[in-house]
Amino acid sequence: MSIYYIPPINLIGKGCLAEIEGPVSSLGTKKALIVSDKFLVSSGTVNKVTDLLDKIDIEYVIYDNVKPNPTVSNVNLGLELLKKSECDFVITIGGGSPQDCGKAIAILGTNGGEVKHYEGVNKTKEKSLPIVAITTTAGTSAEVTINYVITDEERHVKMIMVDTNSLAAITVNDPELMLSKPSDLTAATGMDALTHAIEAVVAKGAYDVTDSTALYAIKQIFDYLPRAVKDGNDSEAREQLSYACFLNGIAFSNAGLGNVHAMAHQLGGLYDLPHGVCNAMLLPIVQEENSKFIPAKFRAIAKTIGMDVANKTDIQCAEFVIEAIKNLSEKVGIPKTLRDVGVNSPDFDRLAKNAMNDACAGANPVFFNKEKLVELFKKIA
Repeated sequence: MSIYYIPPINLIGKGCLAEIEGPVSSLGTKKALIVSDKFLVSSGTVNKVTDLLDKIDIEYVIYDNVKPNPTVSNVNLGLELLKKSECDFVITIGGGSPQDCGKAIAILGTNGGEVKHYEGVNKTKEKSLPIVAITTTAGTSAEVTINYVITDEERHVKMIMVDTNSLAAITVNDPELMLSKPSDLTAATGMDALTHAIEAVVAKGAYDVTDSTALYAIKQIFDYLPRAVKDGNDSEAREQLSYACFLNGIAFSNAGLGNVHAMAHQLGGLYDLPHGVCNAMLLPIVQEENSKFIPAKFRAIAKTIGMDVANKTDIQCAEFVIEAIKNLSEKVGIPKTLRDVGVNSPDFDRLAKNAMNDACAGANPVFFNKEKLVELFKKIA
């Protein structure tokens, strides 16, 4: 038997943000801590939400001090404001960083303690404060998952929390909030989404339901990501990518991820690199290694992205998928090496050691020891 986790209320599609008033009112809450970043405040995106809250007499305070790769300090400052302002729920607005930071604040709001106490799987006892998760990128899928990631500044490690108590009460996936996003951000978040979907198919915990949503997401990303990168206002591409983001989110939230994420988390924690870029660089390398042991997992992916798999071996299917990933990554302009993103002397030993202890590593279909992880990290140096 498998338990399938998904937020209870999900708004998705063009203009769906406008429908948020009823679901938020149904929570019975009175005052929100809005967790976002300074750009989304200054650009007016946050105002689109607060205008709707004003209509239903929901009070709010705004916490916009979230940085990319949110830290323990970001969480603690937000928690302080939540308590001081007597907020009884959290609204997250943004990509993965505000989503993860807001989840951590909402968890601490009911469980107390420090966020580092909850690193790992289901370490909390109490459900978080209600979370309304509004995404502005088609990438991390953090709004719909049971996962969140916070950087420990002291250890320079990304802490992975897999916790059913962090699941949002309401999610909003409105592609109109994603229009005009820069091409590099679109590319990085799109490749992050592709990594989620492919790892969900390959993961130990994959099963028919997760495969079906992940495979659909893979097809949409291959079809529509280049269009969204080329034209940030391509509304059809944005909408299809938002669907893909939602579907791969519920896929990997239930199936698990793998060593692409386990390794990418270390690069982000140690060198503060964009998460989607790290995933994109590592995705073909890790899957090439996985395919040596579980090539059959790649047949369905190959068929989904256009290969005629009849009379083809599983290895040929895997090779097709890996080459397609490389081609898509190059097409949307992802850097190829760590040198390209300013890391000239990586600490391979530290990266590999930390990756082995990452919560995502256990879902990978094949165990990678420290020596293998060092070998793989060196391939993107």
